[in-house]
Amino acid sequence: MERRRFAAEFKREAVRLASQAGVSRAQVAQELGLNVTMLARWVREARAGKWEMAPGKSLKTEQQQELERLRRELKRVTTERDILKNRPRGRPRPICLETSGA
Repeated sequence: MERRRFAAEFKREAVRLASQAGVSRAQVAQELGLNVTMLARWVREARAGKWEMAPGKSLKTEQQQELERLRRELKRVTTERDILKNRPRGRPRPICLETSGA
């Protein structure tokens, strides 16, 4: 049995239909001839931003994008702080110690 492949447009439309109020995923899946678990996976992936809902338009809201940007910036700043916090004080220590002549 060959695996069925679905176009991105079909997936976007299925997710849009399943996301409407008053419509169950099971009902949409049955109308489209899909397995409910497959439709649920598409909805989950769409909400997670794994693929775009519309060509050229990101699925993520502006708030989600801003939150991700702020998390990346916080991680960078925290790393910089930790580096500066753990720097040696006073004179730098030598990398290798010289031993007295043998």
